[in-house]
Amino acid sequence: MRCSNFSYLVWQGVVSVWHNRVMSFASFCILMVSLLLIGLALLISIDIGIIISNIEDTNEILIFVDEELSDSELSYITEILHSYRDDFVDRVVYRSPEEAWELERDNPVYRDFAVLFDSIGENPMPNTFSVSLWDITRMNEAVAQFYEIEGVIRIRAPYDFVEFLISIRNTFAIIGLAILAALIVVCVVIIYNTARSSVFARRMQISIMKHVGATNAFIRIPFFIEGMFIGILAGVASWGLTRLAYNSVVAVFEEDIMLLQIFGISNVIVFDDIMWLALAANCLAGALLGAVGTVLSMGKHLKV
Repeated sequence: MRCSNFSYLVWQGVVSVWHNRVMSFASFCILMVSLLLIGLALLISIDIGIIISNIEDTNEILIFVDEELSDSELSYITEILHSYRDDFVDRVVYRSPEEAWELERDNPVYRDFAVLFDSIGENPMPNTFSVSLWDITRMNEAVAQFYEIEGVIRIRAPYDFVEFLISIRNTFAIIGLAILAALIVVCVVIIYNTARSSVFARRMQISIMKHVGATNAFIRIPFFIEGMFIGILAGVASWGLTRLAYNSVVAVFEEDIMLLQIFGISNVIVFDDIMWLALAANCLAGALLGAVGTVLSMGKHLKV
């Protein structure tokens, strides 16, 4: 195909968007809403994963060791705990009896019992190591190995909390994937049917072109360009709406410090950091869905 012919077909595809503006507008709206739903569902799904990961990072295993241990023995235990970094340990913090006592005293759980803390004369807290895991699913394995360290007298681990987090994480992962898959399937079906309606409205035009000898490629290219052009416009519009909706939701949480602390959303996705990537993805997805949906829906109308 000569370059002049191809440029003519491209121009016809762009012009036909205006000539068939009613069906083009319907396709545009369907594509825009579809991309908006998929984009928001994907962002929220990723953010939920980040929030759960933030909560997981607050897990803390307290290892109490013999108070008679020397500084060199405490250093040796610290080295052993750090040696598990490649396996499951994320952070190790040593607390002296005084630091551990102050931390327990300031714990909100014991806030109503501050008087009891003041009435205790001698500090009962031993040397303590606070260990956080980067893989909470291995907590039982970690505790078992920590108990093998010489000098460890007791370990306090949040087993129930970890099991609950793992259950919540798995549940949200399954639900998120199911919703995203359902949205994609529904959107593809709706886009295909909309494109088929648009092509059906111009079936006579296609039939006439076939009868005068136009090839299938010659007929398809303008429709392909038209669908792609509408898809790009829908991608830009859905990107703008996604940015507005997402930032509005995040702003609600950021205004309430309590919600920020409860849900741990301090480091969720900042849309402005990914805005250009999101724009490119929206335009690419819109162009692909619009073009392919339009071309596929032409199949039977080309059989003349």
